[in-house]
Amino acid sequence: MDGILALWKPRGMTSHDCVMRVRKLFRTKKVGHTGTLDPEVEGVLPICIGQATKIVPFLTDTKKVYIAEVMLGISTETEDSHGDVVEQVEVHEVPSKQKIENVLQSFQGEIEQIPPMYSAVKVNGKKLYEYARANQFVERPKRKVTIYDIKRLPDEKNNNRYIRMEVVCAKGTYIRTLCVDIGKKLGYPAHMSDLIRITTGSFTRHNTVDFQTIEDAVDQGNQLDLLMPMINGVNHLDTLQVDAQTKRKVLVGQKLARPEFITSTDPFVVIHGEQLLAIYQIHPNNHDEIKPIRVFHE
Repeated sequence: MDGILALWKPRGMTSHDCVMRVRKLFRTKKVGHTGTLDPEVEGVLPICIGQATKIVPFLTDTKKVYIAEVMLGISTETEDSHGDVVEQVEVHEVPSKQKIENVLQSFQGEIEQIPPMYSAVKVNGKKLYEYARANQFVERPKRKVTIYDIKRLPDEKNNNRYIRMEVVCAKGTYIRTLCVDIGKKLGYPAHMSDLIRITTGSFTRHNTVDFQTIEDAVDQGNQLDLLMPMINGVNHLDTLQVDAQTKRKVLVGQKLARPEFITSTDPFVVIHGEQLLAIYQIHPNNHDEIKPIRVFHE
């Protein structure tokens, strides 16, 4: 049982809750998720099962697309709508459409963020939310993240205090913090009032399944039909196609001569036909060779 379950995570469940539920439904312990979503957030959460758990770090390190909502005038401890209010002001003068557009575009590219106190980022071996719950102040290190694209979406609430936007970003981006920083540039305290993740790598909202669909499939005994091939989780990496003779070497974890076209130091997948065999990289101590970092056994 090896593959990827493209789950639409519901609100009210942690990512770990989802993993535990999938373990029970598929009757296997070898299950892992590919990027934490807060309990109050719904969206695309690829779940890796069996040998697919070997690709979790590579699938986590992909572009994400979010639909986020900023509420102007109120800031909170957690930077979202579930924390205690820290500051509240009246929004007497709503920023113009052009000003909002200019501010959003100013965040495109590589930016610096200070992680929220209520986050799992570790400082001195301790998670920030542990400091926050103990009312302890700790200096948070700035981090560089990448926003590939950010654009405003039509207002659904007919309330100018809210700004809806679509954000395409790299891993490690805190959308909560982005919302707060956008508010600051517009001259108001702000927080993230809603968030949905609609894409992770090649997995989109349209090819996800919910728990009801999974449970129905389990009842009918065809839950394995819901699993996508492992290659779908690493199709953002470069590919090396090999013949049957080389395939046997790859499956036993042998080093290989480096092909000329492999120039990047990034990992790449090795396949035979449509079969995912391994993930390789250029040997760090001998650039004329490539070595396996993950091997998928038949």
